Amino acid sequence: MEPNEPPLSTSPSSFNSSQQRHFYLAVDRLQFKMETLVDLLGMAGRLWSIPIVVSCSTRDELDAVFSALSSISHITIAALYSDLPEAERARVLASFRQATMRWIKQDTGETEKKEEKCHLIVVTDVCLPLVNSGESPINARILINYELPTKKETYMRRMATCLAADGIVINMVVGGEVVTLKSIEESSGLLIAEMPINIFEIL
Repeated sequence: MEPNEPPLSTSPSSFNSSQQRHFYLAVDRLQFKMETLVDLLGMAGRLWSIPIVVSCSTRDELDAVFSALSSISHITIAALYSDLPEAERARVLASFRQATMRWIKQDTGETEKKEEKCHLIVVTDVCLPLVNSGESPINARILINYELPTKKETYMRRMATCLAADGIVINMVVGGEVVTLKSIEESSGLLIAEMPINIFEIL
């Protein structure tokens, strides 16, 4: 499903990014990337009900990520892909938004915290919420760029459609992708810091 809407504005001032924080996680070798993601979510996902989006650039990577993460017992996982029926897409988005609202109420103390599984969606860029067509952003607490976008515009669109105003972006980078990340940082005016060893320091 290719989005037909005009592109979102991609300047940092076009949406509230003042409280969002950006980090990168350097992976030594490509073959360790999936293992690193599983380890990362093995820790982050233990924060009960926290909403997370993992963003991929291709369907093949989405399928691989979905398969690897499905075995994590404390995560409820869904995927948005191009040939997903519209009714199922709407159900997945609605369920995630409900999980996000529960997380916000628990995080702000409006409701008592419950032992509920972490909610996670794996998406590709062509399946991001169509904000300009009336779909609401999904406001995840954590956005993990499993595949780093090559363009600033794609990076900013992922933020605008997937990330809460006080959310956290974790960029997984391998080798030469550090150069791409630096380019995105400079052209967007964002500060992208190295992620601490203990993820709970930033959550």
